[in-house]
Amino acid sequence: MDRKKKELVDHLDKLEDVYRDFFHWLAGQYDPTSGGFYYAKSSSTNRQFAPDIESTAQALNIIIRNNLLKDMPEKMKLAMISFFKGKQDPATGYFFDDHPAMKKDEVMVHRALNYCTSALQYLGSEPLYALPVEAMAAPDYIKSPETYLGKWKSIDLRNSWRGCDLLATSCVYTGQMEENERIPFLKEAVSFLESIQDPKTGLWGEGSLYVRISGTFKLHTFYSSFQIPMPKTDRIYQSILHCLRTEEAGDMCYIRNPIDLLSYANLQIPHGELKEIIDITIKNMRKLKRPDGGFSREIETSPPAPNVAQIKAGEVYPDMPEPVVLSKGLYEGDMNASTQTTLIRQQLYKMVGIPIVPLKESLDFFKLYFNE
Repeated sequence: MDRKKKELVDHLDKLEDVYRDFFHWLAGQYDPTSGGFYYAKSSSTNRQFAPDIESTAQALNIIIRNNLLKDMPEKMKLAMISFFKGKQDPATGYFFDDHPAMKKDEVMVHRALNYCTSALQYLGSEPLYALPVEAMAAPDYIKSPETYLGKWKSIDLRNSWRGCDLLATSCVYTGQMEENERIPFLKEAVSFLESIQDPKTGLWGEGSLYVRISGTFKLHTFYSSFQIPMPKTDRIYQSILHCLRTEEAGDMCYIRNPIDLLSYANLQIPHGELKEIIDITIKNMRKLKRPDGGFSREIETSPPAPNVAQIKAGEVYPDMPEPVVLSKGLYEGDMNASTQTTLIRQQLYKMVGIPIVPLKESLDFFKLYFNE
């Protein structure tokens, strides 16, 4: 290992102490009765809240990223499989939480479909029923490439993060299509996105710099899912670097989204700039670490309804869904932020070019906390 790489590795090593008590917090979010995970500590101590799809899938992702899935007790694995399968609606193929407002939130419904199908696959299982496209329950806008494009053009991008989330999550349906059926849909989407991309910044939509970067991050999930190169990644890089240097990251997503974009772009980042990016990222993560061992989405408190947390105080967006409240919103860690930190860490390792290893605290996780 050369001197420059060793310097970067030394900076990455600072991450280990940021995760102190993290796995103790994670274990405390598990509910053995349902097989699911709670969003936050205040969720698990209050009967009005229940384990939810996103938190459970995000907890599973933490387990997977630390190479722990192979050690998961069979009883727990079966309970988690049962949790996800039990959320599927047999008539439509969608997956819904019990909260009545959840199924009214288009983004949450699309995310749940992705989360549940992926989680079941990781756990060695599959959905009980046909998914929405096969079940003929998908929305009318996927009937043709033209109607699909019409849907995309109708989405308001005055808040890039929310608007691009609506764009990207709708791709859950094209992902269920056969490849020959999917191609004309993708062509329309790619052409449309190229026509509205800012040629100077490489970003999409409107809003603050972090909001536009977060919207661009949402769109990278579209490009990466279908192995399509994202245009103008060099401009995006310069926008990200300027943002990291000049803006305050008040949301864990503002820390994760730029790093995910940089990792995806796979650019040759100069040593000094990569070191700077790592240091800024770790400093920002520390601000959101909480005494309970988890990480919070926001500085003041953990947002009780993460489905509407994209729109901050003073910002507006049309037709926002009803908040799906998952916790009391205290000064505490939450699963949404906590899972992002493990992905940030992985992407930083990838950018430095060293093997990704599990966090030291994850060793013997199931033996320590689940008596296995």
